[in-house]
Amino acid sequence: MLAVFAAVLAGCGDQQSALAPKSHASTDIASLFWWMMGISWAGLALVVGMMVFAWRRARRRRTTAGPHEHERVGFAVVIGAGVIFPIVLVAALFVISDIFVIQTTQAPAKSKTRLTIVVTGHQWWWEARYQGTSAVTANEIHIPVRTPVRVEVQTADVIHSFWVPRLNRTIDAMPGRRNAIELYADAVGRYRGQCDEFCGLQHAHMAFYVVADPPNVFRRWLASQAKPATASGPGKAVFMSASCANCHAIRGTSASGPVGPDLTHLQSRTTIGALTLPNTRADLSEWITDSQHVKPGNQMPDMRLHGALLNALLDYLEALK
Repeated sequence: MLAVFAAVLAGCGDQQSALAPKSHASTDIASLFWWMMGISWAGLALVVGMMVFAWRRARRRRTTAGPHEHERVGFAVVIGAGVIFPIVLVAALFVISDIFVIQTTQAPAKSKTRLTIVVTGHQWWWEARYQGTSAVTANEIHIPVRTPVRVEVQTADVIHSFWVPRLNRTIDAMPGRRNAIELYADAVGRYRGQCDEFCGLQHAHMAFYVVADPPNVFRRWLASQAKPATASGPGKAVFMSASCANCHAIRGTSASGPVGPDLTHLQSRTTIGALTLPNTRADLSEWITDSQHVKPGNQMPDMRLHGALLNALLDYLEALK
């Protein structure tokens, strides 16, 4: 029943199941899980079987074996099945997981990959910078399908943990250092990721997408993301004067705030607030005017904008494609 339940969950759309692998690394991890699960159930069946056997033997009034022989048999069973066998089994699983699983999930060397992405964890969102280009995005990371990508993970504040269950294992973002991991997708699609280390009030709302595109689609996307913003209009002045530019950057303008996500191509993203809300005009308006109601504790202050000023700002943000 547990296996069937796990399989049903793995079939759900947009899930974060490590049992629905879409890369060679996650396939190895899932295989190790099922092997360990099978061995655990076999061990449980063995222990239960021995308990039932001992209980039935204890009910017998007579036996052909003497008490000393029973003691010798019991001692051998305890040492063999309770000490030697578990040590050998755990050691074998450790060696297998280290050689065949952990090694296959390591990040490719910089010299062996054509794409490196530096991902920075913030409270509570993700920033992605594509090395060798000026492309910067937030909470939605694009990669070319069937291509090994080196992802270097770091943090701007506390410890975070970067995890895309269907593509690879988790890796910590620790202050003062960068850790690296490989992202590789077998198929075109969108894969949900999550911070896997409790990092504060909105830890549960620190999610992101990894989008695996066909190589030609990815190249067009990356070229577009590297370009500066071209939008203009009355809302641009509102953005600059309403303190938005102090926290957010828009390449091609004087806005270079380092606190919040880069908004240069905001409308190329499907969500806002690290997957908290869909990227629609209504939800964007709610986020601007009352983000603390949507995501309490985030760094975005409630902007006192209404009427024509708010609509002008929304028009400008919707033009950032």
